[in-house]
Amino acid sequence: MAFGPLSIDLYLPSFPLIAARFSVSPARVELSLASFFIGLALGQLLYGPLSDRLGRRPTVLLGLSIYAIASMACAFAQSLEFLIIARFIQAIGACAGIVVTRAVVLDRFDAKESARVFSMLMLVMGAAPILAPLIGGAVSQFAGWRALFGMLAVTSLICLVAVFRLLPETRHISSEIPGSFQVLRDRGFVGHALSGGLAYAGMFAYITGSSFVFIEVFGIPSHHFGWVFGTNAAALIASSQLNRKLLLKREVKWVLRRAFLSLALAGSFLAVGGI
Repeated sequence: MAFGPLSIDLYLPSFPLIAARFSVSPARVELSLASFFIGLALGQLLYGPLSDRLGRRPTVLLGLSIYAIASMACAFAQSLEFLIIARFIQAIGACAGIVVTRAVVLDRFDAKESARVFSMLMLVMGAAPILAPLIGGAVSQFAGWRALFGMLAVTSLICLVAVFRLLPETRHISSEIPGSFQVLRDRGFVGHALSGGLAYAGMFAYITGSSFVFIEVFGIPSHHFGWVFGTNAAALIASSQLNRKLLLKREVKWVLRRAFLSLALAGSFLAVGGI
């Protein structure tokens, strides 16, 4: 589940190093992050139906294999253009873990219990953005930015072996798997998907620009960038655990309404502050 944030946050402190290696501006290096986001969006559309048809285990094994190969391609990239393409393919592989992890939870738990389990899994999702920039800054300072993608390749191979040996198949075989267009006609699904998508859009906009702003504009050393970036992830962990506690006493809809209201107010304040 952490492959998404790991792949995004681990190399953020290395943007200036990558820009210097390829003799481009840090803004152009951000295209490698943008291509990853595009792959992340498209890949999730692929793995949902695929895991329903083929099963959870084969799908995540396929994704991890793609991810490992693409990570090595990133490590040996000789041009920024090649890195951008390799990052897109890497994202296609990373999607498998993101999608299948959630599918496995939904296979095994009801709606309310699933929300609590997801809150616990946010510890993993929250720890990755804290640790990844710190590790990335330290490793890139001593071993170079290519070593970061080598680390991701090795990690994916370890996970591939672990999934092959330990993950049981949890898919419930059903002949009534809804199609994409059928799901899009469900107003409840569309409302929740748009709400979550808009929330993630704001977060990804911050992730994309934060490295350049903090390192280049505010002059924070790249190996210290993780400490600043990690404050957001710490808040993410704290909020997820608050959510888990609230769900013991409140319904999911009650929590969602207040969470999105808080998000809208915070986003408005940020928009005003950025003018």
